[in-house]
Amino acid sequence: MSKKQEPGAAGRATIRDVASAAKTGKTSVSRYLNGEKHLLSDDLKERIGRAISLLDYQPSQMARSLKSGQTRLVGLILADITNPYSVEVMRGVEAACRQEGLTLLVCNTNNELDQEKHYLQLLSSYRVDGIVVNAVGMREAAISTLQQANLPMVLIDRKVADFACDVIALNNVEATQMMTDHLLQNGFEALLFVTEPATVNTRLDRLRTFLQRMQQSPQCIAEQGEIELSNSQGLETLLRDFVARHPDKHKAVMCVNGALTLQVARAMRRLDMTWGPDIGLSGFDELVWADLAGVGITTFKQPTYDMGVAAIGQLVMRIQGNTEPVKDIEFSGELIARASTAAR
Repeated sequence: MSKKQEPGAAGRATIRDVASAAKTGKTSVSRYLNGEKHLLSDDLKERIGRAISLLDYQPSQMARSLKSGQTRLVGLILADITNPYSVEVMRGVEAACRQEGLTLLVCNTNNELDQEKHYLQLLSSYRVDGIVVNAVGMREAAISTLQQANLPMVLIDRKVADFACDVIALNNVEATQMMTDHLLQNGFEALLFVTEPATVNTRLDRLRTFLQRMQQSPQCIAEQGEIELSNSQGLETLLRDFVARHPDKHKAVMCVNGALTLQVARAMRRLDMTWGPDIGLSGFDELVWADLAGVGITTFKQPTYDMGVAAIGQLVMRIQGNTEPVKDIEFSGELIARASTAAR
């Protein structure tokens, strides 16, 4: 065989073509393709490999999935693909999928519950082997859709009430305590915790831990403010009023996530507030620009890449039939202190 042979009538090489070119049967080719090469002689393996190369044979993934009962497809549903957190999680998930020989299908819900339900149904129709979900809400109809699909699933970052599932997440209690203690130890006397609407457990856990920790320092002032990301005017009012209420206090703002940290920084600029000299500023999630913004902004770095890798590891275990009780796998992060929260 000095040149590529012509494929079958359909214009694409078939397993029959490979068997003919290698002068063997289809059963031997199937064993070669399905990880049973140890059953074949060295000479036969060489002939089949050469035939596959010459014919440019590509196995039908659909046919193989029908035979094995697995598609080797994995779904990833993200609440907001523009969020740097989501991008890093996706990198970890994709790298782990490549390592496991899985193909990743990525869906972005744009924080819309209807889109989340739609993608759950869509991925189920594609017969994916499992799903990793950064949930928007997944309550009622969406959860019902997933339960009916009966697919292995791992949640990342956010839990879903009354839904038993493995969860990969930051240790939010530990992280919030570290951030709050950092501000208190650096002499801040009035702290404002700013959060988006507390509709997911991550925000609730961080807010609750902040308030509990502040109760241990009654000499300091703890306030909270809930705001939509798009409400720039409301955010300016929240910051302006906080500063006005405590003119003689060393003040700081703690933001519940990276997206809100960006909006707070923009609002401070519009109000001519300078983080560091005028007011402290810190936020969860490390931002690529955090050390370049003014004197730098203190952040809490999550091991998001590693969390994405861990999510696939746990999902693969479930796909393979692991029936251990569901569990929360929590990661520790790193406080990156910058001059925005420096002690006076």
